Amino acid sequence: MMATPSRGRSAGSKAAIPQLPWDQVRPAPVVLVSGAESVLADRAIKLLRDILREEDPSLEVSDLDAGAYAPGELLTLASPSLFAEPRMLRVSNVDKMTDAFLEEALAYIQNPADETYLVLRHPGGVRGKKLLDAIRGGTGGGIEIVCAELKRDSDRQDFVVAEFAAAHRKITGGAIRALVTAFTDDLGELAAACRQLLADTEDEVTEQTVAKYYGGRVETTAFAVADAAIAGRHGEALGLMRHALASGADPVPMVAAFAVKIRTMAKLAGARGSSNEIAQRFGLAPWQVDRARRDLQGWTDAGLGRAIRVLAETDAQVKGGGRDPVYALEVMIGKISDRGER
Repeated sequence: MMATPSRGRSAGSKAAIPQLPWDQVRPAPVVLVSGAESVLADRAIKLLRDILREEDPSLEVSDLDAGAYAPGELLTLASPSLFAEPRMLRVSNVDKMTDAFLEEALAYIQNPADETYLVLRHPGGVRGKKLLDAIRGGTGGGIEIVCAELKRDSDRQDFVVAEFAAAHRKITGGAIRALVTAFTDDLGELAAACRQLLADTEDEVTEQTVAKYYGGRVETTAFAVADAAIAGRHGEALGLMRHALASGADPVPMVAAFAVKIRTMAKLAGARGSSNEIAQRFGLAPWQVDRARRDLQGWTDAGLGRAIRVLAETDAQVKGGGRDPVYALEVMIGKISDRGER
């Protein structure tokens, strides 16, 4: 079974084989699972096992530790069995491989065994580069599953979406954002939270469901409030603002977060070119450009102008110019949620 060209995420270097995200894993004679994010790697390997087992329930699964490899193990496990069952060989610690494993793996991928799927887990580092380069160059007809760390909220939200989609379950946008906010620093905990919600609930998972299970974990940031308001989600923005204030947040930095986002949007409104080109022109990161472009959907130049004036007025009020900073925030959120049109 040979891999066919497909679009995927780059692993940071050119490769002759498909480079795919974890949730697009598929059978191939050699499957290189690379990257530091162990949660995604575990998900990919489990998903591949499930796919292969669905194709043939007689699948034999064997595990090898490349860091404690004894000569001949790979050949023995890949040899045809009496009943010719398909085999999945899961190899861990490829970044700590012995010289014997490197030599035998390089020889094996020149002519992979029929109905055998060699899965190599390499979290990073220079050890084994010769083997990785050979696989990425096309030897063995493999694919690479790229499991880089998820550093952006949008990537973590995509992870939650994939978890629920794989279980054929529905989850609202608000619930996705609440989960990511609650477990923003630990993908393993986020994955466990998804599993618990899937196991303990039957209906669509909503923001209220997440609050019931993990309300104490949600730490609302000023930028989460701004994101909701800018996207037009007035009720959600107000709820997040009140939760943030109840948790000790200060109105001044909350207004500052709005200002950062609105001013970036105004700066990029009407800008033409690729994300990289615009980022260089305005001194931003490409992801900031992509985010601002998404935020600008539904906004007009006039609305942006009015939003900037509202920000200036609110900033003065929360810094002592008004009697009720919370009311000033609520008014600002209402006007920005309406995209400056009122």
